[in-house]
Amino acid sequence: MECVFIVGMELTRAQQVAKEVRTAGVLSEIVAVKALAEGIEVREPKGIIAGDGLPDGVGLDQIPLWRLDEVPFPPAQLESFLTECGCGRTWNMENYLEVALQQVRRQVGSGRAICGLSGGVDSAVAAALVHKAIGSNLTCIYVDHGLMRAGESEQVVRVFRQELGIPLVHVQAQDRFLAKLAGIEDPEEKRKIIGTEFIRVFEEEAARIGDAAYLVQGTLYPDVIESGAQESGVFIKSHHNVGGLPEQLNLELVEPLDILFKDEVRVLAQTLGLPDEITWRHPFPGPGLAIRIIGEVTREKLEILRQADAIAMEEINRAGLYREIWQAAVILTNMRTVGVYQGERTYEYVAALRCVNSTDGMEADWSRVPPEVLARISRRVLAEVRGINRLVYDISAKPPATIEWE
Repeated sequence: MECVFIVGMELTRAQQVAKEVRTAGVLSEIVAVKALAEGIEVREPKGIIAGDGLPDGVGLDQIPLWRLDEVPFPPAQLESFLTECGCGRTWNMENYLEVALQQVRRQVGSGRAICGLSGGVDSAVAAALVHKAIGSNLTCIYVDHGLMRAGESEQVVRVFRQELGIPLVHVQAQDRFLAKLAGIEDPEEKRKIIGTEFIRVFEEEAARIGDAAYLVQGTLYPDVIESGAQESGVFIKSHHNVGGLPEQLNLELVEPLDILFKDEVRVLAQTLGLPDEITWRHPFPGPGLAIRIIGEVTREKLEILRQADAIAMEEINRAGLYREIWQAAVILTNMRTVGVYQGERTYEYVAALRCVNSTDGMEADWSRVPPEVLARISRRVLAEVRGINRLVYDISAKPPATIEWE
């Protein structure tokens, strides 16, 4: 597929440019100057858009070059450059789906594959695409760690088994995870425990399946870019496992989304016919509600948080704001304050509502949710959820804050 390279730019700027090129119907890839100079890239670009970090003459023979001084740039300039490069407008998710299906069939053949489902759109789209390519030779494994939102695990099982007809192993491991998290307050330790236990459960289930030779992952292009940047200090494509599963599984990776941005994955989900409840689901952290509970995770805190979160999501949906907000979350803090309920003094938790707008999660701003919607959420949470007597709204941008609190 025809491609334009984005070279010699700071990462956030490079992603902006790459998305502009793709919107114009041309595949773009972010490439390190070093990779270009050493001929690491296997794809021959039709053109190169460069910042002020590409030395003159590196990999540019007979290839049109545009040195970009400003972002955003006038659309006419981009159109003129793509025309100069001789680029057709073939980049869209319908065409990409056909290419990806062929690639999966070539890679997997008649072999068997497994996929670890998280319930999010990335792993769901990867699974649906691979299932379309190889059918029942794919088995999905959903490790239910008991840290999901209200009704989400049931939704995952229903969609994959009943609506999509994809073989699914549902591992109910809630007690196992909660036992490991007992008494743990440090957020990094919680993440490590959950990640390690997930791997162990996944390995056990993979061993039961036995004959799988391939592992499907929903790795996205920003994951690949950031992984390469962390390892080498440059932006270079990296095709190793960035999802955290161990090498000793001895499974060959299948990553059909590793060239896509998040918004493209949602378009691909629609192309594949996935239901809206999966396609437009907000990003959700792998450790789940464990990192939206500040301090120790207990069954009581999980129940309090699930109730508050369900109310917030219900009111956001009712107001027609769910798709306008990139990510919404309720956080249960470890702070308690004095309040009043039915004339009696209370001493209960402070909860926080966090709504942000973003394109890829690398930068985000807090969402200007209408005050009347915030008021409805607050009234309902404080009236219906015992254990919370104060709700605050987080108005922090990323950076300096992160989207999640832990």
